[in-house]
Amino acid sequence: MDPIVIIPSSPCGPECEDAERRRAVNALECGSVLYFPDLCFPLKESEGSFLTPAAADGRSKNISYDPGADRVAGSSFEGSELSALRGMMVRFADWARDLLCALAPEYTAHLEQARTSFRPAEISGRPSSPKKDDTRLHVDAFPSRPNHGRRILRVFCNINPHSETRRWNVGQPFEAVSRRFLPRVSRPVPGLSEILYRLAITKARRTPYDHIMLQLHDLQKLDDDYQRHSPRTAVEFAARSTWIAYTDVVCHAALRGQHALEQTFHLDVEAMVEPERSPLRILERLIGRPLVADGRPDGSARRCNPVGLRPSERPMRLESPDDRAQHNPRTPLWAPDG
Repeated sequence: MDPIVIIPSSPCGPECEDAERRRAVNALECGSVLYFPDLCFPLKESEGSFLTPAAADGRSKNISYDPGADRVAGSSFEGSELSALRGMMVRFADWARDLLCALAPEYTAHLEQARTSFRPAEISGRPSSPKKDDTRLHVDAFPSRPNHGRRILRVFCNINPHSETRRWNVGQPFEAVSRRFLPRVSRPVPGLSEILYRLAITKARRTPYDHIMLQLHDLQKLDDDYQRHSPRTAVEFAARSTWIAYTDVVCHAALRGQHALEQTFHLDVEAMVEPERSPLRILERLIGRPLVADGRPDGSARRCNPVGLRPSERPMRLESPDDRAQHNPRTPLWAPDG
């Protein structure tokens, strides 16, 4: 798998053949970042005034637009300026959706629009705790927004007006990351998911999948040896370029850059061309049991069948029933088989 796949033409254009689109979607679902060096969201001339750190309120690391509430948060703007900023972010959301639908028509009926982000501040040098430090390698998972296995698909544009690049590191494939950190994932505290949901700390109840993904995210960011020595590929995204990634499976770190737009979509696993490439299915295969209920009315889980795997793909075994009976959140729930 190539960590970065360059797409020289727009998927919206007639020069992009169906075979090229299929190759691009296959690379995307396999965990590559699709890079469009000659494609970018077109800003209006009047919107150039938004490209200043002063657009942010100084309390948030980005300005966000919530389509459900039709509200912009994190900006210092008011009145007509805020309304115009909202208009730019709504236009970008529509542009990003059109781009994805042209690239992967099979996604069209299944894309769920989530938040739009505008990042006018420079990444490097920004103070942050290790868990919130996006310059450290990680896969995306969000403490307050469990997604029950749905994919996190993001479209990014570098709109820097001074031709400055945006620098990322792209790390190991998701399965390699999972095999490294799964033995250190602790079991969930009984009843905690329900408590967090009832207190409105989370938007939904965490599934075992959400618990694992959040711990993988935190374990990656807090492991200094991993951050220093794990393999990674450096990439510079040019000004006025676009890139697309499933950030729940692409291990990434944003190191440097200012002025970017980002659109998040959610996609059900079954809407993918190859659902087995999702982090949900990879984790279920490694662990050997289902991690979400798949939305069945009775809450029952889909069967997970790891039969026929190569030795390197054997499920990671659960600790003994006696260990499970004496709950200790610090004790790993999963350990390598063998």
